Amino acid sequence: MESHTAVAVTSRAPSRPSVFARNQFLIKRVFSLLGLFFGGYVVVHLLTNASVLGGAAMFQMNVDRIHSLGPALPIVEWTFLFLPILFHALVGWAIIFGAVPNISEYRFISNFRYTLQRVTAIILFFFIVGHVLHMHHLGAAFGGARFKPEFAASSMAEALQSAVWIQIFYAVGVISAAFHLGNGFWTAGITWGIWTSPAAQNRANYIATAFGLFVMLAGISAVIGAAKVDIPAAQKIEERMLQERMRLQGEEVNVSATEGSPSTN
Repeated sequence: MESHTAVAVTSRAPSRPSVFARNQFLIKRVFSLLGLFFGGYVVVHLLTNASVLGGAAMFQMNVDRIHSLGPALPIVEWTFLFLPILFHALVGWAIIFGAVPNISEYRFISNFRYTLQRVTAIILFFFIVGHVLHMHHLGAAFGGARFKPEFAASSMAEALQSAVWIQIFYAVGVISAAFHLGNGFWTAGITWGIWTSPAAQNRANYIATAFGLFVMLAGISAVIGAAKVDIPAAQKIEERMLQERMRLQGEEVNVSATEGSPSTN
């Protein structure tokens, strides 16, 4: 008598790819575009800060130009700075943890540069958070908000000169930004199909390296410039410039850099 044993065969349906994986073509290009946009902002930001080497008056004039936007400045910051950074950071973390495949962009890249790009991304994430809390008014609730636009050079100098580790923190941050932006510029060319062959990528290396060195020079110049500011002398210049601005606006003002924002009468 022949017996038949039924064998139950179970099959597991393949897991559905994540939202990032399903839309990686679009996401990676938006990610790349916003990275380039943010890179442009970083260059302008570092060059503005490096202008402190030209003296407190020069730096104050550059800061005044930015803050002349008035009530529109927060809108500009969130639209063109904070929201793009948040998107870039979100996708960046997804890439680091493997939610977005990232092999095609790095077909010809060395393991060292691949790893260092991720390491500097992590450093930059925490550096930017720390920098915003330390200097921007958004950090006021956490004891930050050290930068005062009316007293640009002196407040920046006070914030950086308060401890050596803060200067090291900023130096590490700008050096990480220099590599990340330079290498990111190189990989963006691959993403957008500008240089795809090994020969073209090798030529692009020179451009990316020059860009990264330029960013590093601007960033280190800003840190050194802030560390070398004569704070009392800078405060006198800033108070005089603020009084002149208020006089032109028809306001009387009691100005003191050591007491914070000016009071008007």
